[in-house]
Amino acid sequence: MSIPQFSVKSPSNEIAEALDDAGCVVITGVTNANLRQSVKEELAPHMEKARVIEIEKEDPTQFYPGRTRRVAGLVARSPTITDQLVVHPLSKQCCETLLLPNGEFGYQLHITAALEVGPGARSQVLHREEDSFTFFPKPRPNLIVASMWAISDFRADNGATLLVPGSHKWPEDRIAKDEEIVQAEMPAGSVLFWMGGTLHGAGANTAQDWRYGVILTYSVGWVRQEENQYLNIPPKRLAELSPEIRQITGFDMYRGLGFYDPSVRR
Repeated sequence: MSIPQFSVKSPSNEIAEALDDAGCVVITGVTNANLRQSVKEELAPHMEKARVIEIEKEDPTQFYPGRTRRVAGLVARSPTITDQLVVHPLSKQCCETLLLPNGEFGYQLHITAALEVGPGARSQVLHREEDSFTFFPKPRPNLIVASMWAISDFRADNGATLLVPGSHKWPEDRIAKDEEIVQAEMPAGSVLFWMGGTLHGAGANTAQDWRYGVILTYSVGWVRQEENQYLNIPPKRLAELSPEIRQITGFDMYRGLGFYDPSVRR
């Protein structure tokens, strides 16, 4: 099975349907060069400080390969990502179609991260975004929708994301064969969506350039977020956020979950 490809002009409901069926989709022409440059400029000071483990010093058993830079806490660090990507209409359509049936009171931002894969980086072990929720047997209900925004070109030789289309519907004992693994090659400005149950991982970078992407994932509102937004978003930054962004980052109640006393809220 291949990865369905769409343009930004494609009907969003068709994109969501293909995502549900294949477990992953690529949409091209979503962001422009100015937006991508703003993201890079806003995150540059943090990327420069990110720890990079050189190949000769890395532990091959570690989840994250060496020669990569990873920065989280993007709501606090990038207004462009917060205002233009976190609540992008395509993300909202996919989440509303695929998450709301299992979380009728809303969904939330699960992870934010900027990731650069450098020359020489090995491929990442295939995994599922929802592997933390072991309570549910595979195939699990839809708990997570993930996205990767291409800030640079994603090519087979510079570490384009590896995916196994259809694997979000596999039983526990199904193992991916080499011929079932495909790469999400896409030009800068594209976005890749995949379901939380889809096997995926960063590809190996055998080129000379760094592959740059921004990961935003969303989960149903009744699970604990993988990224602790309450600690990653300082009170000063929280006060600047719109009601929609505060809601999606998890600062509102989900039924009785996450209740608070407004008189002591910072």
